[in-house]
Amino acid sequence: VTTIILQEMAGRLPLGSGLDLGQSLREYPSSKLAKIIFIGLTISAVSFGCAAYEAGNIIGGSLGLEMITSLPKKNWVLLISAASIGLLALKKYRIIEKALVSLVFLMSASFITALIIIKPDLTLIFKGFIPSFPKNSLFIVLALIGTTVVPYNLFLHSSAVKKKWKSKTNLKDFRKDLILSICLGGFISVCIIVTSSVAFFHKGIHIASGAQLAQQLKPLFGPLTNFLFGLGFFAAGMSSAVTAPYAAAFASSGVLGWKEDNTVSFRLVWMGVILVGFVVSMFDFNPISVIVFAQVANGIILPVASLFLLIVLNDKKRMKEMANNFKKNLLGIVVISVVSLIGIWNIIKLFVK
Repeated sequence: VTTIILQEMAGRLPLGSGLDLGQSLREYPSSKLAKIIFIGLTISAVSFGCAAYEAGNIIGGSLGLEMITSLPKKNWVLLISAASIGLLALKKYRIIEKALVSLVFLMSASFITALIIIKPDLTLIFKGFIPSFPKNSLFIVLALIGTTVVPYNLFLHSSAVKKKWKSKTNLKDFRKDLILSICLGGFISVCIIVTSSVAFFHKGIHIASGAQLAQQLKPLFGPLTNFLFGLGFFAAGMSSAVTAPYAAAFASSGVLGWKEDNTVSFRLVWMGVILVGFVVSMFDFNPISVIVFAQVANGIILPVASLFLLIVLNDKKRMKEMANNFKKNLLGIVVISVVSLIGIWNIIKLFVK
């Protein structure tokens, strides 16, 4: 629900104003000083989030390939980083879009099939939908919010809507596409959580590497499930390893006023994000810790990006009839308040034991 609310506002922005989120953030402030601060905060927040998340993306994808091959993780880190650069270097939005759709389909098929093979207890699944907050679980809650509603996706989604739909007459189609894609993503997340819970949590298994993951899965559920898990993790990591740097470049392009998507500056941004992810991934960090850290970082940054979006959408002079109404503002404020409180609480817990 949180994702739908924020992504709907991010997508509605270019339909009403003709400008994506990054471009609107550049145009909105009236004073020069405010504009500099606004742009600086946006670039810092999105770039940090994308760079931190990129390491988790690359490691997650390499962990999947490590599960189904005998090659070490660093080989796959190099391959995924190079493949991400190669795909973005094509400079063709439609090709990139089709590649991402294919990866998402591969990820979906892998985890759904794995779920069917594992045969989880349906009663426990439905019971899990009842909200609860076990002791010391707030950090994980923030991590889940960070990976579900990633701030850079607001910029990427806004730019994608601007390219695909041109006017307010496309609002209905845009919303249908948005709800369908997010619900599908939510279903895939449920499949991942359920399969991981059945395979590891209920058996008290702690995983630190792809090789260990494979060793635990094969005896329990057979080589096919191990292969599906690995393929799913690879597809998830690879698709995100492309979208994170692409989103950072779009955000920077918008707020800095770059006219073309494929300028040298645009390419330097996404290459820089991939490079940071590659360098961090090549060190022997705990993969799970890096991925969770990236999710938490995005959960903290999210309120900043969401607040920017809410402010711009209330400019009725620019948005006209597409501006936020009372109901949309109320929903936006509730969402921002919740993620802000969780972010602040976790920052406090870092310093107060």
